[in-house]
Amino acid sequence: MKRRPVESSALASVGYDAANGVLEIEFTSGEVYRYFAVPPSVHRGLLAADSHGRFFRERIRERYPTERVPRR
Repeated sequence: MKRRPVESSALASVGYDAANGVLEIEFTSGEVYRYFAVPPSVHRGLLAADSHGRFFRERIRERYPTERVPRR
């Protein structure tokens, strides 16, 4: 999945597969997680947020099924 960089102290990049509702987030630690059944409005909200990290903590983390993507 192609991700685009974001300016954040917590998140490095964000990608979204609208057809499957999969949000992929790369954290500044280098870890990548996928969040499932994420509506397009949440993805848009994350990209538009003044604080991507705060939006993630309040609206995404622990709200959607998650899997960690193994490092290559």
